[in-house]
Amino acid sequence: MASRRVGLTVMRGFSTSVAAQGKLVAPPVHVFGIEGRYAHALYSAATKEKKLEVVEKDIKDIQVLLKSDKKFAEFIVNPVVKRNVKREAVVAAFKKKNYSSVTVNLFGAMADNGRLNKINSVFGTFEKLMSAHRGEVLCTVTTAKPLDQTYLKELKTTLEGFLKKGEVLQLETKVDPSLIGGMVVNIGDKYVDMSTASKIKLYTNVIKQAI
Repeated sequence: MASRRVGLTVMRGFSTSVAAQGKLVAPPVHVFGIEGRYAHALYSAATKEKKLEVVEKDIKDIQVLLKSDKKFAEFIVNPVVKRNVKREAVVAAFKKKNYSSVTVNLFGAMADNGRLNKINSVFGTFEKLMSAHRGEVLCTVTTAKPLDQTYLKELKTTLEGFLKKGEVLQLETKVDPSLIGGMVVNIGDKYVDMSTASKIKLYTNVIKQAI
């Protein structure tokens, strides 16, 4: 119920034609938290307006803007600045950039609701929705040492075997020496810890319980 209330609050900031359509478009993957609700509302509105790619481009441009204009970035998250002042600044800046009305209205609504401090989280969650929309399955493999290209190729082939038809693997590798050996795999909403560190922890707990 709370999620629906927030979603409707966000939708009120969008164009009348979009809000009048009522229900939010189902997301391609579940997202959570306040940032999830805003990102879902943005995805829904952009889908109804057939502007998903346009809004995605807007988001990428805004990310560049916030990195290059530190004063503006600090201004929109400053808790001392009144919400209506932030809204005017955000709407003016985004309209000047000729961003989609869907994008402008969402962030205007975020300013009204005092949620611009969540802007980067909303960006990340929206990117997750767009990735799922394209059939991309995000996979992160963390190992104690960098993987050589031969092993990486074999691993990618193995992981692709778990995908459904039409899905595309987006593989990211990370290094964490604390794992000691083995690997930790995050693929979609699944998590598998095959690291040496986790095994040592498991065996240590077993020994402690036995003593």
